[in-house]
Amino acid sequence: MGGFYKVPAKRELAPLAEQLQWARDAAMETVRWTAGLPFPDFEQDYEFVALQHPEEYPLNEGRLVSNKGLNIPVREYDEAFEEEHVPYTNALHSRLKERGAYFVGPLARYSLNFDKLSSLAQEAARAAGLEAVCRNPFQSIIVRAVEVLYACDEALRIIDGYEMPDRLAAEIQPRAATGYACTEAPRGTLYHRYTLDEAGLILDAKIVPPTSQNQKTIEDDLRQLVSREIQLPEDQLTWRCEQTIRNYDPCISCATHFLKLHIARE
Repeated sequence: MGGFYKVPAKRELAPLAEQLQWARDAAMETVRWTAGLPFPDFEQDYEFVALQHPEEYPLNEGRLVSNKGLNIPVREYDEAFEEEHVPYTNALHSRLKERGAYFVGPLARYSLNFDKLSSLAQEAARAAGLEAVCRNPFQSIIVRAVEVLYACDEALRIIDGYEMPDRLAAEIQPRAATGYACTEAPRGTLYHRYTLDEAGLILDAKIVPPTSQNQKTIEDDLRQLVSREIQLPEDQLTWRCEQTIRNYDPCISCATHFLKLHIARE
């Protein structure tokens, strides 16, 4: 807490920069490859939610915003969102109190922050056929590839401008308080809230992972997909449903093969 025990000297980063240049080229090729995959036509009117920062593509800082009017500091998360139990699962479902289901993750980050990507990542996205907003969750694999390209490009930029700090860490004194934070994990916005006592011991904690925030949207997607493609043979429809779930990279046990589909036809 407060910083680092050790930071690298600039000369130590040179070998890493060489590897990152290779990785950036590989990431560019990955964007091109994913763009050539077949995708169903499945655009939905999602409410995207992600961090937004005035100067950078979001990772650790910013306000929580959406494409439908949400714009709050992270400390107001519990005022805008709530988790609820549903009768058919042990998983909690998170919802916006005013509107219900929402969407966190690569599509949300990308669609709300396209202008903060590096010029290289923006050009690669355009060349892959993406617009500044992407509403097709099946294309999230392209967006993830664009984010990997951006990460390599941004890491190289940081190394190029890196100077060792004067101090490695700030002194931390424990006190009674409540702290709030959101980060952008690969699968979406991750919320943390901790209440500490005077000694710095945790009295209360709340963590809302991206999967529970996307759970209602995943189920909405499945309903939309099944109603549109119910005519497919059962094995093909099962495969398409599994794809629909995997679009969100959910942290669900055995997410790859967990679905059992039963169809009752009249």
